[in-house]
Amino acid sequence: MAKLLIVEARFYDHLNDMLIAGARAAIKAAGHTSDTVTVPGALEIPAAIALADQSGLYDGYVAIGVVIRGETYHFEIVAGESARGIMAMTMDGMAIGNGILTVENEEQALVRADPAQKDKGGEAAKAALALMKLRERFA
Repeated sequence: MAKLLIVEARFYDHLNDMLIAGARAAIKAAGHTSDTVTVPGALEIPAAIALADQSGLYDGYVAIGVVIRGETYHFEIVAGESARGIMAMTMDGMAIGNGILTVENEEQALVRADPAQKDKGGEAAKAALALMKLRERFA
């Protein structure tokens, strides 16, 4: 049994609750367990995962958050840099599923977050689990 850490940037509570529910359900269905930690924003997710990985307590990670386009360039920075940070760690062999939604509006986020619709939280957990299996295979 593996243990995963769900790292959430809790900004849109109702959307995050759905993403986390999907992630937890996918992890449980695969026979594994999870913990959850909260960080202020999506930019802090890669740092939290890096810190957690140093502990050796977790086999994989699920990044959860929602970034909705606003009126400023901030959306591009947050979306791009959080994804870049996660990708850099996966290139170093960490098993991370990226469930950070980057959307134009809340309606798009609702469809993607809802476990009964697109279930992006569940998909991110499944991606982390798949990477864990690959890492084990190639070890």
